[in-house]
Formats: sequence, C-alpha cells, structure tokens
Amino acid sequence: MNKKEVFKLAKGFRGRAKNCIRIARERVEKALQYSYRDRRNKKRDMRSLWIERINAGTRIHGVNYGNFMHGLVKENIQLNRKVLSELSMHEPYSFKALVDVSRTAFPGNKNMTSVPKKEGLSILV
Repeated sequence: MNKKEVFKLAKGFRGRAKNCIRIARERVEKALQYSYRDRRNKKRDMRSLWIERINAGTRIHGVNYGNFMHGLVKENIQLNRKVLSELSMHEPYSFKALVDVSRTAFPGNKNMTSVPKKEGLSILV
C-alpha cells in the first residue's frame, strides 16, 4: 500500500497512528485484520442471538429449542432461524401455531406441556 492509501485508511485514528507513516501502516494492517475476523464473527453472533430468541419463544409454550427444530424438520417446514426469531418476537400467534405443529410432529415435545415455573427470590426467603 502506498502512503496516500495508508493515510486515507488511517483517518480517524488517534495519536501518531493517523499522521506517522510507519505507525499508521501497522495500525491499518491490524485494523484490516480485525475487520476480516469480525465479519465472520458477526455471522456467528447473529446466529446465536436468533437461537436464543427462538429458545425463549418456545419455552414460553413448553417446548425446548432442540425439540422444536426437530419437529419443524420432520414436518418439512423450511424457515430459517432469522425468520423464526422475528416471528417469535413480533408475531406470537403465528409462532404459537408453529410450536403446535412441531409438538404434534415430534412426540418428545409432548412431554413438556406445562410452562416451567420461575420463582425468583421467594425461594431464598
């Protein structure tokens, strides 16, 4: 990379990293490494966020995430985790219908019919 490109990429850096070529080159290289790595980590983090949201939505209806997804696969319902996450947050009735379909498809879902109780600090008192 030539000097002009390095300084263009180093714009906004603190201290001598924005105007001293040797330091700027090192900081720009490291910044590009971080951005490469984090583009992949972002995908990973979003998937885990979607799974957490789906799990929270299914547990309200008495089914855990794994059994819910297995029931959807058995019924050949091909919705990705992003869409399922959005449904669980913004369309609770539609999501409940999917949970019911999953529950009928997979017998393991019928075991958890009651919603697990969460008693906060009353247990400790």
